[in-house]
Amino acid sequence: MTVPAYDPTSYYTATINDDRPRPTLTESLTADVCIVGGGFTGVSAALHLAEQGLSVVLCEEKRIGWGASGRNGGQLHSGQRRDQQWLISHVGKAQARVFWDMAEEAKTLIKERIERHSIDCDWADGLIHAVHKKGWLEDVQNEAETLAREFEYDAISPLDNDELAAKIGTDVYYGGYRDARAGHLHPLNFVLGMARAAEEAGARIFEGTAVTEIGKGQPIVVKTAKGEVRARNVVLAANGYLEGLDPTTEARVLPINNYILATEPLGERDPIPDNEAVADTRWVVHYWRMSPDRRLIFGGGETYTRSYPADVEGFVRKHMAKIYPQLADVRIDHAWGGTLAITANRMPYFRRPRPGFYVVCGFSGHGVGIANLAGRLIGEAVAGDAGRFDTFARLPMMPFPGGKWLRTPIQALAMSWFALRDRL
Repeated sequence: MTVPAYDPTSYYTATINDDRPRPTLTESLTADVCIVGGGFTGVSAALHLAEQGLSVVLCEEKRIGWGASGRNGGQLHSGQRRDQQWLISHVGKAQARVFWDMAEEAKTLIKERIERHSIDCDWADGLIHAVHKKGWLEDVQNEAETLAREFEYDAISPLDNDELAAKIGTDVYYGGYRDARAGHLHPLNFVLGMARAAEEAGARIFEGTAVTEIGKGQPIVVKTAKGEVRARNVVLAANGYLEGLDPTTEARVLPINNYILATEPLGERDPIPDNEAVADTRWVVHYWRMSPDRRLIFGGGETYTRSYPADVEGFVRKHMAKIYPQLADVRIDHAWGGTLAITANRMPYFRRPRPGFYVVCGFSGHGVGIANLAGRLIGEAVAGDAGRFDTFARLPMMPFPGGKWLRTPIQALAMSWFALRDRL
């Protein structure tokens, strides 16, 4: 199989700093661990496992970071995809604290990796949460107070509407807060830097290597188009690209598409003077940040089929123009889409369906931090300590209603309702 190119429409492709292709698997190999998927989860797991001295083979159908890990908004948030109040109500305060502490560990892990492995990925501190409905402001402020009081998190600064407008260059929001220990990065260059570190630790990474079947015996035989890997442990980390690999997982993890644009360099029109990232409170969230050369990288809008809109630039521009009408005429230099995966409860899907087989996916737009932490938890589980892995695995995870053929249209109807609620 020919190793494909990265998406030419993406700003991240235009600013990639390691485009060297890796070989395609064309032989039979044995390993302690075979990883299926070369995004944040798979590459992070490869790095942890190789550093433990295990032999690791990673098979990626396209390129490292080709999927959501190399196309996303690059925002590293605190906490889980669900807020702490939701977690407290569903799993109790003690368990909610465990999830919070692991999310904090995820942020620390990423910053340590950037420094330790000299990963050039444009890390910047600061992430602002902007409230788009006046009636929601109190709930968001209560969440910030809960983090300070119950979880000793002192990095949040409240912002009234005037303070927020000064920080993000628009007055369409009612207030919010700044999280000083969250931030943003260039996701493709980050995952490529991790891949380089994993290879230096001894992992073998193959691109252009589609996995066609994952066996059920021991050793587990992972078949590819032109080769195979026999391993005591297999990690399925394909996220939005699971078709046919594990039906149980596929029923509970739904692929959707999200879209981003990058403007021309804005110079004096730069709306964010302090270089923080921004995300708002919509269910179908708007998120944005500035690039090092002062382009606005803005994400907004979703679709629920494999096909993209005919005009991705126009699709995202209409969302951007509602936030920044003063930039409605700006030139757009890049506009692209990517496939992520969501779960019904928006918490990630961790499972051990059988001995030696680990499945992690479904980060629901919160994968920069938690998907990277997942690699560490997989490493712990393979080494014999699955306690933290199973903290996630114990979360109930219902399948999407409608089965294989109807779950996508049913989910599209549900998401359309949430999008309507965002506008009301």
